[in-house]
Amino acid sequence: MSRVQTLTVAVAGVALLAPSASSAAESIHIRPSRAEARRVAPGPAAGSALPHVAVPHRGRIEPVARDGTREVLTPGAEPGGSVTPGPGTHGPGIAGPAHPDAAASDSATTGPATPAPATPAPTKPDPAPSGSEPSAPASPAPVTAADLLAKVSGCTPVSRGRYRKDRGRAATVPVCGTREAVYWKADMDIDCDGRPGRHCNAGTDPNFSSSTAFAQSDGRALSSEKLPYVVVPAPGGIWDYREHGVRGGSVAAVVYHDRVSYAVVGDTGPTDIIGEASYAAAKSLGIDPDPRSGGTPSGVTYIVFKDSRVTPLEDREAAESQGERLAREFVDAAD
Repeated sequence: MSRVQTLTVAVAGVALLAPSASSAAESIHIRPSRAEARRVAPGPAAGSALPHVAVPHRGRIEPVARDGTREVLTPGAEPGGSVTPGPGTHGPGIAGPAHPDAAASDSATTGPATPAPATPAPTKPDPAPSGSEPSAPASPAPVTAADLLAKVSGCTPVSRGRYRKDRGRAATVPVCGTREAVYWKADMDIDCDGRPGRHCNAGTDPNFSSSTAFAQSDGRALSSEKLPYVVVPAPGGIWDYREHGVRGGSVAAVVYHDRVSYAVVGDTGPTDIIGEASYAAAKSLGIDPDPRSGGTPSGVTYIVFKDSRVTPLEDREAAESQGERLAREFVDAAD
């Protein structure tokens, strides 16, 4: 005849009853159902290690939490019931919070899942070694006075005679030409004609004229004080500038010593005199621009580029940019 003994284990105020047989060699254990085995109870808060009570179960130890639920051992449990800590555990034998998906239950019945092959991340090309990257083309160096003077060191006359520098002087200045430009070497007189201003007016210049041979885009005369321009002889028996691709607004480079200034053709002068430029042109070259006492008696080279034109004629920045480009082409030309 058998008798039932009641084993009461008090864990956190919960009684767990396990019937046992009278025979010491035979023990009755409580086996959780499959559904209960699949359920993973939430573990205790991190850092709070709880004691476990072992219930005899044919040589195995099944941990029981304080709330009476059984804990599922991880696949890495050591013989004798000890659990090897793994990801999600908070110490030996204590399971951490489980993810709510079914991955844990599948691994409990079928074993660990074979991880899917990882997709390799796209690789970036190795950076080019230092110094091997293509560099932007370097901007050409600005044209110097020496560059231009070397190009016009000789002279092929295109005029039918020579010009005077000033009235009463001998005619010594020819107009020379190449395929790209015409040029002459003379003095510089100050032309203060055009719109009157502080420095150029009837009071400062006894020969002042309020008009210029070429007008700006709004029809008014040019301003000698603001716009660098050169004066060409009016068409006559010596030379007609129109026959050589020169007109109002043509781009000119003016050289004095080591300076270069870009200007436009802005006015015409006497048919037998050459060598004149505006107040602004003289000032840009470091020449005294005073219309009475300024100017220089020699050493100025005027180069006018054929078939060029600044529009609008009064655009000083356009004259400078086009002048620099045309000067570079002129210097680099074969002839």
